[in-house]
Amino acid sequence: MDALGALLSGPRAQGAFLLRSVFDPPWAVRIRDEAPLTVLSMARGEGWLVPDRGSAVRLRPGDLAVVRGPEPYTVADDPATGPQVVIHPGQVSTTPDGQLLCEELDQGVRTFGSAPDAASVLLSGTYQLRGEVSGRLLRALPAVLLLTAEEWSSPLLPLLAEEIGRDEPGQEVVLDRLLDLLLISALRAHFARPSGAAPAWYRAHGDPVVGPALGLLHADPARPWTVGGLAAEVGSSRAALARRFTELVGEPPMAYLTGWRLALAADLLAEPDATLAAVARRVGYGSAFALSAAFKRVRGVSPQQYRAAAG
Repeated sequence: MDALGALLSGPRAQGAFLLRSVFDPPWAVRIRDEAPLTVLSMARGEGWLVPDRGSAVRLRPGDLAVVRGPEPYTVADDPATGPQVVIHPGQVSTTPDGQLLCEELDQGVRTFGSAPDAASVLLSGTYQLRGEVSGRLLRALPAVLLLTAEEWSSPLLPLLAEEIGRDEPGQEVVLDRLLDLLLISALRAHFARPSGAAPAWYRAHGDPVVGPALGLLHADPARPWTVGGLAAEVGSSRAALARRFTELVGEPPMAYLTGWRLALAADLLAEPDATLAAVARRVGYGSAFALSAAFKRVRGVSPQQYRAAAG
């Protein structure tokens, strides 16, 4: 498993909120749902994404925007158009003064707006990812990531536009996987751009020694790794791996492994039935005490305190 794959295995869509918004100009939707990550694309017509901070971004058919939350933003036919609809947490829609609109704007299966044949059709997929593992990915992204149709083309967009309105058996799973594929394709395209500012762990994946080492650590974090054992697996000397890994990733292999293990542990602690001993075994610590000591040393709180705060 490579670094991007490992991080995306956490934020895989599970019952993600997918919607087709249909409006005739002038239209504007204020998004206040506090979602950590949203994917947007115009299937018909043009629109603007207007963040509260930063410049407005124009959206044409075939463009894709990835918006990192939880800050609110507006999507509209024109940056000057005032919001007519506000989307709140839980995907509750109201007028700006608080009147419910969910039933009034219902246009059928996963379709919301003024008319099914409206001039503007906006596709949106909202992830509800929250956790330490997915946070590593989110921190690598700009507030708004835009890929234009001229610099990036994907057959997944028209497929999503076709599938989003269907109501077939297993349709939610189909849409979840489509959204995942779309996000992965978009992130790869973004990080490949000279302006993409790919994080160190992503750039290091292309190294013939460090890339395989990262894959091994992500795939089997519970294994009792040593620098020497990891070097042997990737066909390198201990010193060469330690030097190259630190140079490319920004920290030594065992420090990186500790951070990865504790990020996984933090997410597992959010599961109500997970015991500390079970979490410790899954992430490579020999006992609950060993995990607790490492967790408190690195994060400043005990696993129990972290779990209580997250809850």
